Amino acid sequence: MEKRYQIFISSTFSDLKEERTKVMQTIMSLDCIPAGMELFPAMDEEQFEFIKKIIDDCDYYILMIGARYGSMDESGVSYTEKEYDYAVSKNIPVLAFLNKDISSIPLSKADLKDDLREKLDKFRKKVETGRLVKYWKNADELNAEVAISLPKMIKTYPRTGWVKANLMANSESLQEINELRKENEAFRAYKARIEKDINGAIDIADWDEIFTAHIMKYNWDIWGNTDNREIITLKFSYTWLEWFKIAAIKLENNRSVNISEVFSSAIEEKENIKESGFSIDPDDLTTIRHQFITYGVITRNTTGFEEIWSLTKKGEKLLSKLMCVKTKKSKQ
Repeated sequence: MEKRYQIFISSTFSDLKEERTKVMQTIMSLDCIPAGMELFPAMDEEQFEFIKKIIDDCDYYILMIGARYGSMDESGVSYTEKEYDYAVSKNIPVLAFLNKDISSIPLSKADLKDDLREKLDKFRKKVETGRLVKYWKNADELNAEVAISLPKMIKTYPRTGWVKANLMANSESLQEINELRKENEAFRAYKARIEKDINGAIDIADWDEIFTAHIMKYNWDIWGNTDNREIITLKFSYTWLEWFKIAAIKLENNRSVNISEVFSSAIEEKENIKESGFSIDPDDLTTIRHQFITYGVITRNTTGFEEIWSLTKKGEKLLSKLMCVKTKKSKQ
Protein backbone atom coordinates (compact mmCIF):
# COMPACT_ATOMS: atom_id res chain seq x y z
CA MET A 1 0.00 0.00 0.00
CA GLU A 2 1.37 3.41 -1.00
CA LYS A 3 2.55 5.64 1.84
CA ARG A 4 3.12 9.34 2.30
CA TYR A 5 5.81 10.47 4.71
CA GLN A 6 5.53 13.66 6.73
CA ILE A 7 8.72 15.71 6.86
CA PHE A 8 9.34 18.43 9.44
CA ILE A 9 11.41 21.36 8.14
CA SER A 10 13.33 23.19 10.85
CA SER A 11 15.29 26.41 10.40
CA THR A 12 15.32 30.08 11.22
CA PHE A 13 12.53 31.70 9.25
CA SER A 14 12.94 35.17 7.76
CA ASP A 15 16.49 34.63 6.45
CA LEU A 16 15.73 31.25 4.84
CA LYS A 17 12.31 31.85 3.28
CA GLU A 18 13.52 31.14 -0.26
CA GLU A 19 15.32 27.97 0.85
CA ARG A 20 12.31 26.71 2.78
CA THR A 21 9.97 27.32 -0.15
CA LYS A 22 12.13 25.34 -2.58
CA VAL A 23 12.65 22.50 -0.13
CA MET A 24 8.91 22.27 0.53
CA GLN A 25 8.24 22.06 -3.21
CA THR A 26 10.81 19.30 -3.53
CA ILE A 27 9.32 17.37 -0.63
CA MET A 28 5.87 17.55 -2.23
CA SER A 29 7.30 16.42 -5.58
CA LEU A 30 8.62 13.34 -3.75
CA ASP A 31 5.03 12.58 -2.67
CA CYS A 32 5.79 13.55 0.92
CA ILE A 33 4.02 16.01 3.20
CA PRO A 34 6.02 19.01 4.47
CA ALA A 35 5.38 20.43 7.92
CA GLY A 36 7.00 23.29 9.78
CA MET A 37 6.72 26.65 11.45
CA GLU A 38 5.03 28.56 8.60
CA LEU A 39 2.04 28.99 10.90
CA PHE A 40 4.25 30.52 13.60
CA PRO A 41 7.14 32.53 12.13
CA ALA A 42 7.34 34.44 15.46
CA MET A 43 7.85 31.58 17.91
CA ASP A 44 7.11 31.61 21.63
CA GLU A 45 6.94 28.94 24.33
CA GLU A 46 3.22 28.27 23.88
CA GLN A 47 3.62 27.76 20.14
CA PHE A 48 6.68 25.57 20.69
CA GLU A 49 4.56 23.13 22.71
CA PHE A 50 2.24 22.89 19.71
CA ILE A 51 5.19 22.46 17.31
CA LYS A 52 6.38 19.49 19.42
CA LYS A 53 3.10 17.72 18.68
CA ILE A 54 3.65 18.26 14.95
CA ILE A 55 7.18 16.85 15.24
CA ASP A 56 5.72 13.79 17.01
CA ASP A 57 3.56 13.15 13.92
CA CYS A 58 6.48 13.44 11.48
CA ASP A 59 8.51 10.58 10.04
CA TYR A 60 11.69 12.52 9.22
CA TYR A 61 13.29 15.78 10.30
CA ILE A 62 15.18 18.19 8.05
CA LEU A 63 17.37 20.85 9.68
CA MET A 64 18.71 23.80 7.68
CA ILE A 65 21.24 26.15 9.28
CA GLY A 66 22.24 29.47 7.76
CA ALA A 67 23.95 32.41 9.47
CA ARG A 68 21.40 33.13 12.19
CA TYR A 69 20.90 31.42 15.53
CA GLY A 70 17.23 32.43 15.69
CA SER A 71 14.75 33.67 18.29
CA MET A 72 15.39 32.32 21.79
CA ASP A 73 13.47 31.31 24.87
CA GLU A 74 14.04 32.80 28.32
CA SER A 75 17.06 30.55 28.92
CA GLY A 76 18.80 31.77 25.76
CA VAL A 77 18.30 28.64 23.62
CA SER A 78 16.93 29.16 20.11
CA TYR A 79 13.67 27.48 19.19
CA THR A 80 15.40 25.94 16.17
CA GLU A 81 17.90 24.22 18.48
CA LYS A 82 15.06 23.18 20.81
CA GLU A 83 13.22 21.62 17.83
CA TYR A 84 16.38 19.73 16.86
CA ASP A 85 16.99 18.47 20.40
CA TYR A 86 13.37 17.35 20.68
CA ALA A 87 13.48 15.45 17.36
CA VAL A 88 16.69 13.69 18.43
CA SER A 89 15.14 12.79 21.80
CA LYS A 90 12.22 11.17 19.92
CA ASN A 91 14.63 9.17 17.70
CA ILE A 92 13.30 10.76 14.53
CA PRO A 93 15.80 10.37 11.63
CA VAL A 94 17.54 13.71 11.02
CA LEU A 95 18.89 15.19 7.79
CA ALA A 96 21.10 18.21 8.55
CA PHE A 97 22.12 20.78 5.94
CA LEU A 98 24.61 23.49 6.98
CA ASN A 99 25.65 26.53 5.00
CA LYS A 100 29.19 25.96 3.81
CA ASP A 101 30.47 29.52 4.23
CA ILE A 102 28.38 31.79 6.48
CA SER A 103 30.84 34.65 5.93
CA SER A 104 29.54 34.92 2.36
CA ILE A 105 25.94 35.41 3.47
CA PRO A 106 24.65 39.03 3.28
CA LEU A 107 24.78 40.87 6.60
CA SER A 108 21.00 41.36 6.48
CA LYS A 109 20.63 37.58 6.84
CA ALA A 110 23.31 37.02 9.46
CA ASP A 111 23.80 37.51 13.19
CA LEU A 112 26.15 40.42 13.87
CA LYS A 113 26.45 40.12 17.65
CA ASP A 114 29.34 38.07 18.97
CA ASP A 115 27.26 36.18 21.53
CA LEU A 116 24.79 35.04 18.86
CA ARG A 117 27.61 34.00 16.53
CA GLU A 118 29.10 31.97 19.37
CA LYS A 119 25.77 30.25 20.06
CA LEU A 120 25.38 29.49 16.34
CA ASP A 121 28.89 28.03 16.16
CA LYS A 122 28.23 25.75 19.15
CA PHE A 123 24.94 24.64 17.62
CA ARG A 124 26.62 23.79 14.30
CA LYS A 125 29.30 21.77 16.08
CA LYS A 126 26.66 19.86 18.06
CA VAL A 127 24.83 18.96 14.84
CA GLU A 128 28.05 17.92 13.11
CA THR A 129 28.98 15.59 15.98
CA GLY A 130 27.86 11.99 15.59
CA ARG A 131 26.06 12.27 12.26
CA LEU A 132 26.67 12.92 8.58
CA VAL A 133 25.76 16.40 7.43
CA LYS A 134 25.52 18.03 4.01
CA TYR A 135 26.79 21.52 3.14
CA TRP A 136 25.34 24.06 0.72
CA LYS A 137 26.16 27.47 -0.74
CA ASN A 138 22.82 28.65 -2.12
CA ALA A 139 19.13 27.74 -2.29
CA ASP A 140 19.46 25.66 -5.47
CA GLU A 141 22.39 23.65 -4.10
CA LEU A 142 20.51 23.04 -0.84
CA ASN A 143 17.43 21.92 -2.76
CA ALA A 144 19.47 19.48 -4.82
CA GLU A 145 21.03 17.98 -1.69
CA VAL A 146 17.59 17.47 -0.15
CA ALA A 147 16.27 15.86 -3.33
CA ILE A 148 19.13 13.33 -3.25
CA SER A 149 19.36 12.72 0.49
CA LEU A 150 15.69 12.36 1.45
CA PRO A 151 14.89 9.30 -0.75
CA LYS A 152 18.06 7.62 0.56
CA MET A 153 17.00 8.33 4.15
CA ILE A 154 13.51 6.89 3.49
CA LYS A 155 15.00 3.75 1.95
CA THR A 156 17.60 3.29 4.71
CA TYR A 157 15.31 4.12 7.64
CA PRO A 158 11.74 3.17 6.66
CA ARG A 159 9.08 4.70 8.89
CA THR A 160 5.38 4.23 9.55
CA GLY A 161 4.20 6.96 7.19
CA TRP A 162 0.62 7.87 6.31
CA VAL A 163 -1.80 5.83 4.24
CA LYS A 164 -4.65 7.67 2.50
CA ALA A 165 -7.61 5.86 0.97
CA ASN A 166 -8.01 8.04 -2.11
CA LEU A 167 -4.78 10.00 -2.25
CA MET A 168 -3.86 11.20 -5.74
CA ALA A 169 -0.13 11.19 -6.38
CA ASN A 170 0.36 14.63 -7.86
CA SER A 171 1.89 17.75 -6.36
CA GLU A 172 -1.27 19.81 -6.77
CA SER A 173 -3.39 17.49 -4.63
CA LEU A 174 -0.59 17.12 -2.07
CA GLN A 175 -0.34 20.88 -1.78
CA GLU A 176 -4.11 21.10 -1.27
CA ILE A 177 -3.91 18.46 1.47
CA ASN A 178 -1.06 20.37 3.08
CA GLU A 179 -3.08 23.61 3.05
CA LEU A 180 -6.02 21.84 4.72
CA ARG A 181 -3.66 20.37 7.29
CA LYS A 182 -2.23 23.81 8.07
CA GLU A 183 -5.72 25.27 8.46
CA ASN A 184 -6.56 22.47 10.89
CA GLU A 185 -3.34 23.09 12.84
CA ALA A 186 -4.10 26.82 12.98
CA PHE A 187 -7.57 26.11 14.38
CA ARG A 188 -6.17 23.73 17.00
CA ALA A 189 -3.56 26.30 18.02
CA TYR A 190 -6.22 29.02 18.28
CA LYS A 191 -8.43 26.73 20.38
CA ALA A 192 -5.51 25.94 22.69
CA ARG A 193 -4.69 29.64 23.13
CA ILE A 194 -8.30 30.50 23.95
CA GLU A 195 -8.52 27.67 26.49
CA LYS A 196 -5.27 28.80 28.06
CA ASP A 197 -6.51 32.41 28.27
CA ILE A 198 -9.69 31.26 30.00
CA ASN A 199 -8.11 28.78 32.41
CA GLY A 200 -4.71 30.21 33.16
CA ALA A 201 -4.34 33.88 32.31
CA ILE A 202 -6.72 35.23 34.99
CA ASP A 203 -4.92 36.11 38.21
CA ILE A 204 -7.71 34.70 40.38
CA ALA A 205 -7.72 34.91 44.17
CA ASP A 206 -6.78 31.80 46.18
CA TRP A 207 -9.33 29.96 48.28
CA ASP A 208 -7.87 31.29 51.53
CA GLU A 209 -8.06 34.95 50.51
CA ILE A 210 -10.67 37.20 52.13
CA PHE A 211 -13.67 38.65 50.30
CA THR A 212 -15.87 41.28 51.94
CA ALA A 213 -19.55 41.38 51.00
CA HIS A 214 -22.01 44.14 51.78
CA ILE A 215 -25.23 43.07 53.50
CA MET A 216 -28.19 45.44 53.52
CA LYS A 217 -30.41 45.33 56.61
CA TYR A 218 -33.89 46.80 56.33
CA ASN A 219 -35.52 48.35 59.40
CA TRP A 220 -39.24 48.78 58.75
CA ASP A 221 -41.45 51.26 60.54
CA ILE A 222 -43.95 49.87 63.02
CA TRP A 223 -46.64 49.81 60.34
CA GLY A 224 -44.48 47.89 57.89
CA ASN A 225 -44.46 50.84 55.53
CA THR A 226 -41.87 50.27 52.77
CA ASP A 227 -41.59 53.97 52.05
CA ASN A 228 -40.30 54.67 55.54
CA ARG A 229 -37.87 51.75 55.89
CA GLU A 230 -34.30 52.38 57.07
CA ILE A 231 -31.45 50.72 55.16
CA ILE A 232 -28.27 49.89 57.06
CA THR A 233 -25.26 48.46 55.20
CA LEU A 234 -23.10 45.96 57.08
CA LYS A 235 -19.87 44.28 55.97
CA PHE A 236 -18.97 40.64 56.50
CA SER A 237 -15.61 39.14 55.51
CA TYR A 238 -14.91 35.46 54.94
CA THR A 239 -12.45 33.45 52.89
CA TRP A 240 -13.61 32.24 49.48
CA LEU A 241 -13.65 28.72 50.92
CA GLU A 242 -16.06 29.83 53.65
CA TRP A 243 -18.31 31.61 51.13
CA PHE A 244 -18.37 28.43 49.07
CA LYS A 245 -19.26 26.24 52.05
CA ILE A 246 -22.15 28.57 52.93
CA ALA A 247 -23.71 28.13 49.49
CA ALA A 248 -22.70 24.53 48.79
CA ILE A 249 -24.40 23.06 51.86
CA LYS A 250 -27.74 24.47 50.66
CA LEU A 251 -27.12 23.49 47.03
CA GLU A 252 -26.15 19.90 47.73
CA ASN A 253 -29.69 18.56 47.86
CA ASN A 254 -31.74 21.48 46.55
CA ARG A 255 -31.03 23.38 43.36
CA SER A 256 -34.13 25.57 43.42
CA VAL A 257 -33.12 27.91 46.22
CA ASN A 258 -32.99 31.69 46.49
CA ILE A 259 -29.24 32.32 46.44
CA SER A 260 -29.53 35.73 48.10
CA GLU A 261 -31.54 34.23 50.95
CA VAL A 262 -29.01 31.41 51.27
CA PHE A 263 -26.18 33.83 52.04
CA SER A 264 -28.36 36.09 54.21
CA SER A 265 -29.67 33.28 56.43
CA ALA A 266 -26.21 31.67 56.64
CA ILE A 267 -24.69 34.94 57.84
CA GLU A 268 -27.45 35.34 60.42
CA GLU A 269 -26.63 31.87 61.77
CA LYS A 270 -22.87 32.30 61.55
CA GLU A 271 -22.85 35.68 63.28
CA ASN A 272 -25.66 34.73 65.72
CA ILE A 273 -27.86 37.60 64.57
CA LYS A 274 -31.34 37.36 66.04
CA GLU A 275 -33.00 39.84 63.71
CA SER A 276 -34.07 39.18 60.15
CA GLY A 277 -34.37 41.36 57.07
CA PHE A 278 -30.95 40.89 55.50
CA SER A 279 -30.12 40.92 51.79
CA ILE A 280 -26.72 40.56 50.12
CA ASP A 281 -25.68 43.33 47.73
CA PRO A 282 -26.51 42.21 44.13
CA ASP A 283 -23.09 43.29 42.82
CA ASP A 284 -21.32 41.25 45.49
CA LEU A 285 -23.54 38.27 44.70
CA THR A 286 -22.56 38.57 41.03
CA THR A 287 -18.86 38.66 42.01
CA ILE A 288 -19.27 35.53 44.13
CA ARG A 289 -21.06 33.73 41.32
CA HIS A 290 -18.36 34.52 38.74
CA GLN A 291 -15.65 33.57 41.23
CA PHE A 292 -17.22 30.16 41.80
CA ILE A 293 -17.76 29.61 38.07
CA THR A 294 -14.10 30.42 37.41
CA TYR A 295 -13.07 28.04 40.20
CA GLY A 296 -15.16 25.43 38.36
CA VAL A 297 -17.29 24.53 41.40
CA ILE A 298 -20.74 25.71 40.24
CA THR A 299 -22.79 26.13 37.09
CA ARG A 300 -25.53 28.70 36.75
CA ASN A 301 -28.82 28.65 34.83
CA THR A 302 -31.88 30.83 34.75
CA THR A 303 -35.50 29.77 34.67
CA GLY A 304 -37.71 32.76 34.01
CA PHE A 305 -36.60 35.31 36.57
CA GLU A 306 -35.10 32.69 38.88
CA GLU A 307 -31.36 32.07 39.03
CA ILE A 308 -30.39 28.46 39.77
CA TRP A 309 -26.91 27.40 40.89
CA SER A 310 -25.75 23.79 40.72
CA LEU A 311 -22.63 22.16 42.10
CA THR A 312 -20.26 20.68 39.55
CA LYS A 313 -18.47 17.38 40.17
CA LYS A 314 -15.50 19.43 41.35
CA GLY A 315 -17.77 21.41 43.69
CA GLU A 316 -19.32 18.24 45.13
CA LYS A 317 -15.87 16.78 45.75
CA LEU A 318 -14.67 19.97 47.45
CA LEU A 319 -17.75 20.09 49.70
CA SER A 320 -17.19 16.46 50.70
CA LYS A 321 -13.64 17.30 51.75
CA LEU A 322 -14.86 20.27 53.78
CA MET A 323 -17.59 18.26 55.53
CA CYS A 324 -15.72 15.03 56.25
CA VAL A 325 -14.13 14.31 59.64
CA LYS A 326 -10.37 14.87 59.61
CA THR A 327 -7.98 12.44 61.22
CA LYS A 328 -6.61 13.28 64.66
CA LYS A 329 -3.65 10.95 64.32
CA SER A 330 -0.29 12.69 64.51
CA LYS A 331 1.73 12.58 61.34
CA GLN A 332 5.10 10.92 61.66
